[in-house]
Amino acid sequence: MLFGGGLVVKVSGLTLARPGVKNIVLVEGVRTPFLLSGTTYANLMPHDLARAALQGLLNKTSLPKDAVDYIIYGIVIQEVKTSNVAREAALGAGFSDKIPAHTVTMACISSNQAMTSAVGLIAAGQCDAVVAGGAEFMSDVPIRHSRKMRKTMLALNRAKTLGQKLSLIGSIRMSHLSPELPAVAEFSTAETMGHSADRLAAAFGVSRLEQDEFALRSHTLAKKAQDDGLLEDVITFKVPGRDIVSKDNGIRPSSMEQMAKLKPAFVKPHGTVTAANSSFLTDGASAVLIMSEEKALAMGYKPKAYLRDFVYVSQDPKDQLLLGPTYSTPKVLERAGLSMSDIDVFEFHEAFAGQIMANLKAMDSDWFGQTYMGRKAKVGTPPMDKFNLWGGSLSLGHPFGATGCRLVTTVAHRLKKEGGQYGLVAACAAGGQGHAMVIEAYPQ
Repeated sequence: MLFGGGLVVKVSGLTLARPGVKNIVLVEGVRTPFLLSGTTYANLMPHDLARAALQGLLNKTSLPKDAVDYIIYGIVIQEVKTSNVAREAALGAGFSDKIPAHTVTMACISSNQAMTSAVGLIAAGQCDAVVAGGAEFMSDVPIRHSRKMRKTMLALNRAKTLGQKLSLIGSIRMSHLSPELPAVAEFSTAETMGHSADRLAAAFGVSRLEQDEFALRSHTLAKKAQDDGLLEDVITFKVPGRDIVSKDNGIRPSSMEQMAKLKPAFVKPHGTVTAANSSFLTDGASAVLIMSEEKALAMGYKPKAYLRDFVYVSQDPKDQLLLGPTYSTPKVLERAGLSMSDIDVFEFHEAFAGQIMANLKAMDSDWFGQTYMGRKAKVGTPPMDKFNLWGGSLSLGHPFGATGCRLVTTVAHRLKKEGGQYGLVAACAAGGQGHAMVIEAYPQ
């Protein structure tokens, strides 16, 4: 098939290449090991993890440090000292200071947004090569003084006379010293995501047993993938002042009996979401190299996959907070002209086992499709023998800003390993938002 750039590529079956449309490729993807918060990364900062991922990408690709046009990073909870973590990490990793960098935030799909922003820049002809990634550091999050204390401190900074300063100091009360802690909660509903997951599981009749079974599946598959050396995107990282880390440390296959002993974590005493069937607070970072196909081949790279159609969706943040995959999957398939049966590899973000099972039940419901999505029939469900076969966020970990790149890189690696042609990534995010992308295998 002949298309943009005059390249001739032979593929089996249909390709999503379009005449006159630039082909955009994933050249490489890496990530630091994803670690439980409060473990080996505990004394670092977010840009340290992002820098490590960027250095890992440079090492793996032998990319010249001035060869990219732009760098974009996603993060959710920002460190105030390094608010543009993309720029600080890029400088720390040794990239040319002539390369612009910006940071995006879109909850759990922040690095998805970083990647699709990269795709947009390349498609528009602005850039030929962009590095995208994401980082999250839950071991240390900004904790603020109370608003009253902040106002007093700012006023103290402006005070001219000793009298004014003493007056302000005298106005401080014990209540002013109560800190404001960041919460993993929806601002619009004041409800934690775990509480929403519990309500969603109840609404779709997802039992505690189903959730525990799915969580155990995730950990079991992740352990096998880790043992078999399939998680080749994980780089080795010498943590300053600490150990060398080379693998994720949250993968812990348990037993159904052990999981059944845990009490509900959010809706007590009758909830079904527990610590064992939820993703855990995770530190980690990821990075991917995205290029136009012409540029990648000109530089001597063998791309891993084509990045094709993508969509973002948004719905009610109270009752449908975590249903992003249900809404985004049919939209992206329609854009690509594909059906569910055309997809060889599915990688869905696992925030909670209850969230995954609720999405699968919504996708399998004619009533839900007709009532909420304006469809004639149900979306249809991914076959489990194609679904998250190397584990997922429940077991590998979920650094909010970094997970999107892990999902896309995993699809590329699984397509190669399994001999498939099309993969689909889908994820939910805070605010009732969601994302999906179609990835096509690069011809071997």
